[in-house]
Amino acid sequence: MESADARMREVLTKAETIAVVGLSEKPERDSHQIAAYLRSVGYRVIPVNPAVTEVLGERAYPSLSAIPPEIRIDIADLFRRSDQVPPIVDEAIARHVPTVWMQLGVEHAEASAKARAAGLTVYENLCIMVQHKRLHIPPKGRVA
Repeated sequence: MESADARMREVLTKAETIAVVGLSEKPERDSHQIAAYLRSVGYRVIPVNPAVTEVLGERAYPSLSAIPPEIRIDIADLFRRSDQVPPIVDEAIARHVPTVWMQLGVEHAEASAKARAAGLTVYENLCIMVQHKRLHIPPKGRVA
């Protein structure tokens, strides 16, 4: 049986595109700083925020379901309150997003169980940037 770290390393190594739900255009916000880090190590970051049109040079979408289907999303990284997680998980399941990642302080047992039952990998209450650094995952070939 593979370790949790090995599985997380595989998820982060294989992923190419991360939809950051709740990505702020404000550089002082954690969501912005973490998305900028993810771009700096080679991921494509798709902003999901109905209040903005563009963040970090990428067009923003109001929801996961509004992202064109030809854009494959590998991870949905959630910067939303825990009580807002269930409909986002429903969208991730409908879009066949393989991994839902809930940032520090974000968790929802029922939504997580639903996502896992649908075959998704789920991380709760973890910072994707901290885990990426901790696992010493090398930058991807495409560095923005």
